Amino acid sequence: MRVAAIDVGSNSTRLLVADVEKTGIVPVCTGLKTTRLGQGITGGRLVAAAMGRTISAVCDFLRQADRAGARKKVLAATSAVRDAANREDFVNAVRSATGEQLVVLPGTEEARLSYLGVTAALGEVRDAVVIDIGGGSTEFIWSGNGETRCLSVKAGAVRMTEGGYGRGQVTAAIGPALRAVNRDRPGDVIGVGGTVTTLAAMAQELRCYDPNKVHGFRLTREMVDSLFQKLCDLPVAERKKLPGLQPERADIIPAGAWILSRILHGLAKGSVLVSEADILYGLALEAAAAGKMSK
Repeated sequence: MRVAAIDVGSNSTRLLVADVEKTGIVPVCTGLKTTRLGQGITGGRLVAAAMGRTISAVCDFLRQADRAGARKKVLAATSAVRDAANREDFVNAVRSATGEQLVVLPGTEEARLSYLGVTAALGEVRDAVVIDIGGGSTEFIWSGNGETRCLSVKAGAVRMTEGGYGRGQVTAAIGPALRAVNRDRPGDVIGVGGTVTTLAAMAQELRCYDPNKVHGFRLTREMVDSLFQKLCDLPVAERKKLPGLQPERADIIPAGAWILSRILHGLAKGSVLVSEADILYGLALEAAAAGKMSK
């Protein structure tokens, strides 16, 4: 079944149109627009300009999905909308503009869908911990005592940057989650989300983003720490020139890199395995399952 999934995140709005088959997910087309819906996130409300940018991107992606022949569509929002006092205003505005329902995901559901997306691409991840560093939050998903555990922490690249959080504050924010994960002695670390894929592209100095070179890349802790220091040493204007870094992400990438660094140090892991498959893949699978049930 050909489906379309749209992820309305705190920093970007993304599209995946894919054929969901018995053998896996085959991407047909993708899209990404930096809409920064989390602008002013620490104020507790979505701002009008950010909502307008995001709704425009969603409308454009829905048109792309229709042209690509998607039979089922799913729209999901994460941290920025989840935590906003005016979330219902935004949900209603999306419905009015598109005729589609925007689902606001709880943190644990966001984590579950990210995990589902990773396993769809990488298979059984056994005792690995999956981390999803987003704009507004970071999700941890791992196995313990035979069950899947999920934690969502309000520490993301946009939130930490906009709030002016220092390194110590970020470390303290994710500390309880790291202690919970460590109790179950996880194996590998698998990373998804814009921060992780961007750092993988930067480590390889990719002047043109290549998902095939990013997916499955092993990003070492030393690479992360080195990139973090390099980013901190450069003003935003100079960061924008770095290979592998989208200029729109230049202001928030240091915060994301610091979160990843603290996770790797806190879990005593030497590297993270980068996955291009993330919550969009999980949403596509859910859309396909819902489409089959509605027949």
